[in-house]
Amino acid sequence: MGRSRSLIFIPGNNPRFLEKSKTINSDILCFDLEDSVPIDEKESARNLVNKIIREINIMDQSSKKTLVTVRINAPGTELAIYDLNKIITEGIDAIVIPKVENESQVINLSGIVKTLEKENNIQNNLIKLIPSIESSLGVVNAYSIAKSDQRISSLIFGIFDFLHDMKIDTNDHEILTSFMYARAKVPVDARAAGIDSIDSIWQDINDSKGLEKDLALGKKLGYTGKCIIHPSQLDLVHKIFSPSLQDIQWAEKVISALDRSINDKTTKMGAVNLEGKMIDAVHYKQAKRILESNFNS
Repeated sequence: MGRSRSLIFIPGNNPRFLEKSKTINSDILCFDLEDSVPIDEKESARNLVNKIIREINIMDQSSKKTLVTVRINAPGTELAIYDLNKIITEGIDAIVIPKVENESQVINLSGIVKTLEKENNIQNNLIKLIPSIESSLGVVNAYSIAKSDQRISSLIFGIFDFLHDMKIDTNDHEILTSFMYARAKVPVDARAAGIDSIDSIWQDINDSKGLEKDLALGKKLGYTGKCIIHPSQLDLVHKIFSPSLQDIQWAEKVISALDRSINDKTTKMGAVNLEGKMIDAVHYKQAKRILESNFNS
């Protein structure tokens, strides 16, 4: 579906924020119809989001880099159906599904999206799905959710709903250990299903040091990106989730050394010594991935 280093949530009921989204350099724009929109503003928000999707689609037809997504209301509710009927239009790339707990929720919603694609003359299976894992049951079922439908491109881990579900009463999730199993499990399950994973938000927009520390941990856990709530967090997120100059230089050396080894017919070893460390085929694959990631950033 494209890069997923950053996914920024934008309230669907705020015309000023929606207009500003046209200039935000996030890999994924996510217009929110769920938590940030009061019940009495849902319908007007749907209309606003439909309008901004169409406007962005016209702007980006020549070279589209930003993916346009919408977070609908909880699956299985009438609100979710109303959301889909309004926002399935040309220009939408994916649906973020909140509070997913089992694969049947995804399968049922995928069927609705298929029908709406046909009704709106959109290519079949063009619109992807991004389930958000936000409860203990969702964490337990994360792998079956991740592989339940061909539309799924990523999983999101939603920390605060998860903490609520677990009855953990605190806002300082940086020092918690009780949620680490869940946070670590989601990217493993996503990778096992062959898809990306996007880490939960960092709530304090003024704490850049805390964000940087949290990003580093998320990357080490295997996440490919981060949910964010403010454009000021973008540069740091993209920096952490893009290969560094040191990574790129290491990758180039690995590929060069192993290519020379392969071309040297007198060499029978599958591994070679690079600056005192043994490297082999798995390092070659890792190096290729780093360089491809840098090329696409």
